[in-house]
Amino acid sequence: MVFDFLQPVDADLMRYIHGLTSQHLGSKVVFHTDQDFPDLDKVKIAIVGVLENRGMGNYLEAVDLTPIRRELYGLYPGNWNASIADLGDIDAGNSVDDTAFALREVVAALLRKSIIPIVIGGSQDLTYALYRAYDKMDQMVNLVSIDSRFDFGKEQDALTASSYMTKIIVDEPNNLFNFTNIGYQTYFNSQEEIDLIEKLFFDAYRLGEISNNIALAEPVLRDADVVSVDLTSVKSADSGNFATFMPNGFDGKEICALARYAGISDKVTLLGVFNHNSNAQEAVLAAQVVWYFIEGYHYRSEEYPFGSREHYLKYIVPSEDEELVFYKSNKSDRWWIEIPHIATGHNKLKKNTLLPCSYEEYLAACNQEIPERWWKAQRKNCL
Repeated sequence: MVFDFLQPVDADLMRYIHGLTSQHLGSKVVFHTDQDFPDLDKVKIAIVGVLENRGMGNYLEAVDLTPIRRELYGLYPGNWNASIADLGDIDAGNSVDDTAFALREVVAALLRKSIIPIVIGGSQDLTYALYRAYDKMDQMVNLVSIDSRFDFGKEQDALTASSYMTKIIVDEPNNLFNFTNIGYQTYFNSQEEIDLIEKLFFDAYRLGEISNNIALAEPVLRDADVVSVDLTSVKSADSGNFATFMPNGFDGKEICALARYAGISDKVTLLGVFNHNSNAQEAVLAAQVVWYFIEGYHYRSEEYPFGSREHYLKYIVPSEDEELVFYKSNKSDRWWIEIPHIATGHNKLKKNTLLPCSYEEYLAACNQEIPERWWKAQRKNCL
């Protein structure tokens, strides 16, 4: 059975949870213990730990996720009704590939059951295993990474936390439709990498852009399937991580707001929180990131891709070359722009689809400014 890869939650942690009040989150979560495994037919969100950090070069330090769990389960939930399970941990295998295989199989099994996995791990190269979990689902994948670096490497490089994106782009089957980086810091990325983002029609937002207007990230996260969070994208003064010192980065409020945007997205089916350095200070922030994602999940509005377009107002904006079609939700006032199907025989979209956008992009289109994300999506569709 695929869930045999999972080890039960630590007994000492369970004693801590049993000492919490009935109002704490820990009292409302079902756990994988030595005696019991959760009934997954009743679960909507599953927390999975991965005790693997060799991708960060930490061969000697063991990954300890207990501090994150203690902080998370000691918080109070909102007005939540979705059943949450903690399925325990995947131990580090004999090789990184062994760990990745176990993670891929566990996540794929959860996705098939329409359960949203929240994967908490060591090194961010585990994102590759998350991406591969979609291989048998016959869908293109949009990946969003909240990270100060693009994590590209040379094609021949081993899979690491700083090179996993190259493997995602190069390896077959290629199910990646779009990759977006949120929060990159230019001095950590070569000009060659920045040029590659443009060449592949991917999207990237500098730290300053998002910090100045965090709402820019909402349409991006609304279009994501997988969201991978690098905890080192948060400045050390806010994260408490001084082992990997980061003088600049998101503050605590911003990273939690991004997690909430990801949770609200009707399309996001998987969250990964990585590059945790196993210190108690950073665990506080990591727990709150997970809390805000779950909070956002409970405010999902079941709009596109699930809702009917009858519940949207349609706006047609003529331009010099073609008409741009926008939709505005009657329920949430959020905006989408239509990407038309192009019958080339090679396009990645099988039908007209909607790309999340902002009201500002609609206003720009009214002034004959084509939204850049729409243009890039069109170009990828023709590849």
